[in-house]
Amino acid sequence: MRLGIDLGGSKSEIIALDDSGAELLRRRIASPQGDYTHTVAALVTMVHDAESALGAKGSLGVGIPGTVSTKTGLVKNANSTWLIGKPLAADLSAALDREVRLANDANCFTLSEAADGAAAGAGVVFGVILGTGVGGGVVVHGRLLEGAHGIAGEWGHTPLPPMNPKELAEGRQCYCGKRGCIETWCSGPALAADFARHSTHKMTAEQIATSNDPAARAAIERLTGRLARGLAGVVNLIDPDVIVLGGGLSNIESLYRDLPPLVERLAFTPEAPPRIVKNRHGDSSGVRGAAWLWPVTT
Repeated sequence: MRLGIDLGGSKSEIIALDDSGAELLRRRIASPQGDYTHTVAALVTMVHDAESALGAKGSLGVGIPGTVSTKTGLVKNANSTWLIGKPLAADLSAALDREVRLANDANCFTLSEAADGAAAGAGVVFGVILGTGVGGGVVVHGRLLEGAHGIAGEWGHTPLPPMNPKELAEGRQCYCGKRGCIETWCSGPALAADFARHSTHKMTAEQIATSNDPAARAAIERLTGRLARGLAGVVNLIDPDVIVLGGGLSNIESLYRDLPPLVERLAFTPEAPPRIVKNRHGDSSGVRGAAWLWPVTT
């Protein structure tokens, strides 16, 4: 049995999967806010309660809104700032008396979709989260590629290529300290901000995605073009078999029609449009991917 936890900023979810990937149990709690000790205790309780209910002990993987430093073993780059600088994997391992594997939540999303989701059976998979932020992950032949410093796939924090003069003038500062990151152009808040700059009124990203307003359609067209420019660079670097989209903006159906030919035209002669697909597991991909951090044989 494999257990996975998706540790989110507002909610945390645990899932139990059998060796075939079938769901045995799923529970959700409100995440403790601003308190590391309470966060660890809450995760330990979730595991104990799940194992008590199922009468079995499982391996544990945890998806976090950040990553783990390969040098120190401490959490870094986390939106839940009370996790930063903490030995979360070591503390959970000690409390639960087993090895615990941690991974970035976008990596967990990609692993889930590569294991038994929209990209099942594909050799190289690039997963994209288009939500409040922009994240990414890479899975190669079923194995997560994390990189030397744990930041492989952090596509959202590369500059939008190539920016035109207007985009250069409008480029926003990213929370990472750089300017013009893909996240500042292709996230949900970025879509809403772009719409507001070109319209006399405001809409949320969700409203823009479903609106027939000409300004909303124009904003979606600009978003599509920017995503295509960014994804063309990904195709040139790793030539993925499948690109899987997740997050709120993945519900924009026109992306699956319009992105492939644009990416093919902008990339370095891939000879065919890349497969760009919508995720299969939706909001469950993160927690399922955390469980999949352990192979079936464990």
